[in-house]
Amino acid sequence: MIELENVGYSYGDGALLSDVSITLSPGSFHFLTGPSGAGKTTLMKLCYGALLPSSGMVRAFGADMRALSRDQMALLRRRIGVVHQDCRFLDHLPVADNVALPLTVSGRDMSAESGNLSELMKWVGLAARADALPPELSGGERQRAALARAVIMSPDLVLADEPTGNVDWEMSQRLLQLLVELNRMGKTVLIASHDLGLIRAAKSQVQARVLRISNRQVQLAGADL
Repeated sequence: MIELENVGYSYGDGALLSDVSITLSPGSFHFLTGPSGAGKTTLMKLCYGALLPSSGMVRAFGADMRALSRDQMALLRRRIGVVHQDCRFLDHLPVADNVALPLTVSGRDMSAESGNLSELMKWVGLAARADALPPELSGGERQRAALARAVIMSPDLVLADEPTGNVDWEMSQRLLQLLVELNRMGKTVLIASHDLGLIRAAKSQVQARVLRISNRQVQLAGADL
């Protein structure tokens, strides 16, 4: 599904990632961990084409990302849902409209999609907050809205960058459960996180592999996690 082959990425005068080779297979569940500044967000951006590697190759669904036109890249990204760390929304639009933005941008018939949108809002526990504006949401509600927006197009791959970084343990467990449910539905999931408790909780529910960035390379973490 996503393959990084001998990938390197340089930022400014220094190398942030070097000789990284990983494969995200269909239906797999991965955590990406490592200290702050190690390159977790950069690696995730490489996975969905927001960045292109300085060396090596990134393939998404069999296609070399370097060879894609702008239109082809836009179509490919519809198959990848991204939960960004900063959860940006359009503050003048209700939550439901923010969640539905990918549908609007892609030209979908919104009247035909209204039922799916309602079901998704229920699934993330935000049906009662559909008409609220983003500034009125709690941190956990914002994260759930961000997850709903990421999966509204029914992507094959979900990338979540520190989705529980700004919420309490109870809410982090709820968010994890939603991501586990997506994986059980056949979605590939990659979560960037430094929360070892969250990783252990996930490994009790799914076969999660843990990838650790260390010294600019990505290694499979040991069984102690």
